[in-house]
Amino acid sequence: MTHTYTSITLKAIALSSFLFLSSCNQKKEPVETVTETENTENVLLAEWTGRYGGTPAFDKMNLQDLKPALEKGMKLNLKEIDEITNNPEAPSFENTIVPLEKSGAALGRVFTYYGILSSNMSSPEFREIQKEMAPKLSEFRSKISQNTELFQRVKTVYDNAIKNPLEDDQQRVVQLTYKGFAMNGAELDEEKKKRYAEINKGLSELYTNFSNNILEDEEGYVTYLTKEQLSGLSEPLIKAYAKAAADRGEEGKYAVTNTRSAMDPFLTYSNERELRKKVWENYYSRGDNGDDKDNNENIAKILKLRKERVGLLGYDNYAEWRLQNRMAKTPENAMKLMNAVWPAAIARVEEEVADMQAIANANGDQITIAPWDYRYYAEKVRKKKYDLDSDEVKQYLQLDKLREAMFYVAGELFNYKFTPVEENKVPVFHEDVHVWEVTDKTSGEHIGLWYLDPFARPGKRSGAWATTYRSHTTFDGKKTVLASNNSNFVKPAPGEPVLVSWDDATTFFHEFGHALHFFASEVRYPTLNSGVRDYTEFQSQLLERWLSTDEVINTYLVHYKTGEPMPKTLVDKIKKAATFNQGFATTEYLASALMDMKLHMADPENIDPDAFEKVTLAELNMPKEVVMRHRTPHFGHVFSGEGYATAYYGYMWADVLTSDAAEAFAEAPDGFYDKEVAAKLVKYLFAPRNAMDPADAYKKFRGREAKIEALMKDRGFPVNKS
Repeated sequence: MTHTYTSITLKAIALSSFLFLSSCNQKKEPVETVTETENTENVLLAEWTGRYGGTPAFDKMNLQDLKPALEKGMKLNLKEIDEITNNPEAPSFENTIVPLEKSGAALGRVFTYYGILSSNMSSPEFREIQKEMAPKLSEFRSKISQNTELFQRVKTVYDNAIKNPLEDDQQRVVQLTYKGFAMNGAELDEEKKKRYAEINKGLSELYTNFSNNILEDEEGYVTYLTKEQLSGLSEPLIKAYAKAAADRGEEGKYAVTNTRSAMDPFLTYSNERELRKKVWENYYSRGDNGDDKDNNENIAKILKLRKERVGLLGYDNYAEWRLQNRMAKTPENAMKLMNAVWPAAIARVEEEVADMQAIANANGDQITIAPWDYRYYAEKVRKKKYDLDSDEVKQYLQLDKLREAMFYVAGELFNYKFTPVEENKVPVFHEDVHVWEVTDKTSGEHIGLWYLDPFARPGKRSGAWATTYRSHTTFDGKKTVLASNNSNFVKPAPGEPVLVSWDDATTFFHEFGHALHFFASEVRYPTLNSGVRDYTEFQSQLLERWLSTDEVINTYLVHYKTGEPMPKTLVDKIKKAATFNQGFATTEYLASALMDMKLHMADPENIDPDAFEKVTLAELNMPKEVVMRHRTPHFGHVFSGEGYATAYYGYMWADVLTSDAAEAFAEAPDGFYDKEVAAKLVKYLFAPRNAMDPADAYKKFRGREAKIEALMKDRGFPVNKS
């Protein structure tokens, strides 16, 4: 999952998933010349200094500076917009689009810090500022996205470009900018603009409440274990749980925190069924506990406001509005893909449950498989069917070695070299964060910096994600990339290695794929770094495939005690079991994606999200042994903002491309390290970012459109030949 905080001006307001747009008419202030000297009084606004083209001053970040920095940054940005709209010359690319691309630099810097404080280091004090500033930021965005004079200038440039096309990338910038304005109400009459602004102001507050409720439920529900309750857990995991408890002042106990990285291994290995149930309930009831952190009312209000807002623009539902500039184009196309896979997924779940129940019966466990049993008994089935023990596999999956493996892959495919930056040479926001310089292996050219923040901690949202602090552009002097990967691995006891599951290793590679997408960018204009949501996961999902290549397995997957490579017998078992448990994995994901789409195509009037979830899952014949990967009350992808709203299907859309592209490598003379195919991969699928239509880019790489058959085969599902 990507998350970008670097651009808050029109290019972000029109196109970025981070911002939630609003509208109203505003009287313009007198034009003032904006200078960088105005920014230096607040470190959050100040230009970045130091090596590598300047880096964020994370070591000087102070929460007290945030609110005044946001307010000053908004004021500076609006002055820049006034300079554009007051230009007496006829609108052109150079006097309208270019200054738009340059605008908002100071505020963009503030949002780099804001993003860190929100996702990596949240606190009650920050959340209060966030709540206060959300409506103010919404009003600010409206002054740009609904600025009539600005839109008319953009429209003039757009109309002229249709008659007299510009250079390809300039044409694309103009198209995306105009479309962003049009999609967000720039052509509405004044009364509708006013209502549009009110809606977005309300949404901005609801998104903040939703995300903070999830975070507080994650922090508030911790399961503490005694020594007698550790049966089935590995020694490294026990030590990690002990450290988590000690960090919370519970020395001598063991803490299973309310995050996926802590929950998942506990449900897989713990022999204590009642404790598995408790941990499961804590995790899957986030935002749904009937208290002041319950999100159901927030969801109902969000759905209603989203539908009303797109209704102002003439759309029947939110999904129809959202998907018009996605690869899928329509909700119907997205649903067609999901419905093609769903029957095979739930049929496979039925087979998996039967296998698990048989083992439970044979053991005399006298239980019926429930959701908190799925991972536990699936592991026993894995051992029986494939003689494969996930805990044995973990002994070869050390986090540090996986990082080295990712660097190796980046070197082979992209010709990148990663060199550790000396401590204190680049400011970081937490002692757990480390930084590497990225250079070209051949020329030594500096490409950027890679920040890694691997461990869970209070105040850090759950999951894994990638972020850019600075994106590559060349139109205003070459900018190198500052990118970050963020995970929530359980921090080990001092001196102990971090051992992770195969799934977690896959996610680690996935998020690194996003970072490589950032580093590979070869675009002139900032807008062209924006992503198309059902395409932007493709590059990262594709990089997952290199984890299971022989080059990575034989060199980097070594035993944490002996240093011996993973034995071939174990490798063979892993590959043989590649499609194992795909019923569970596909169904839990796809249920969330289908729910996302159906919620936004339904009539939200008087909707009860909990009831809607139950009815919809029943209509889908959702297996009772599986729960949605993200239940509606904590579906942050969809309700903490708009980035993945009616776009969660995009992971599967992207995986069709992934499976098809992986076949191109598998068929190449040198397999996944074939230089010719790798060069095409970088040229067409990584470097252009959004400078080229994604469908056209994929055709240039593959020579044709992607086919679903490869996806079905990868998941071990039957392929429909009709």
